Amino acid sequence: MKLELYQIDAFTDKIFGGNPACVVPLNDWLPNAILFKITKENAVAETAFFVDKGAKIHLRWFTPEIEMDLCGHATLATTHCLKTILNYPKDSIIFETLSGDVIVSIKNDVYSLDFPSRMPVAAELPEIIKKSLNIQPKEVFKSRDYMLVYDTKQEVENIKIDRQIFDQINLGTGGVITTAKGENCDFVSRFFTPQASILEDPVTGSAHCSLIPFWSMRLGKEKLKALQISDRGGALQCINKSDRVIISGKAKTYSIGNIWTE
Repeated sequence: MKLELYQIDAFTDKIFGGNPACVVPLNDWLPNAILFKITKENAVAETAFFVDKGAKIHLRWFTPEIEMDLCGHATLATTHCLKTILNYPKDSIIFETLSGDVIVSIKNDVYSLDFPSRMPVAAELPEIIKKSLNIQPKEVFKSRDYMLVYDTKQEVENIKIDRQIFDQINLGTGGVITTAKGENCDFVSRFFTPQASILEDPVTGSAHCSLIPFWSMRLGKEKLKALQISDRGGALQCINKSDRVIISGKAKTYSIGNIWTE
């Protein structure tokens, strides 16, 4: 079977920036075993598969290890693919996902994701995570992910993970966010996933479901600018809207091709 394959760099306006995601359109769902094989072969953090159902588009996200409940950068990449390559006619797309309906709007090459808010609550840091960190956080919170708050951007930049220790914990679809107040932005972050083939995610849209309400409350601002300070880096425009968050960014097409399944 011949399938189309698109690789998109999300949350960036430059090739080789942001977070790369692969996007694969399907006419009908293939067995999960095939979806995982495709994802592993693509060797990026997430591959998005979608089936156009007319009024809605059924969207699923896979890492090489698991199916995700929510993924921001691969949703943005899918929207970019639909709009700029596949000529999707509307400026608003409704995706049917494991986290409910997700609406993405498009304006002036900016994609705005309407995602659920996940306000984190104060928590204790598991000893395994604590031992894996070279710099300890000032505060610890938890929603889907553990969120570790630091005093400065420099501390977040200098974090190193002892992977042999870190990989002893299983957080399911979650990971570990490290964050601090920004210097030329409102806040910065990095994101790490234990037991994943890619330890540090370049830009993590879903993590901002927790980062946005947290920093909105702490800074007293509804609109925020965020930077994920991984090696590739990414920029996100954020709005806190009570039980929802708006996460906006740009994308660039890296490659267009085909794959053949057995």
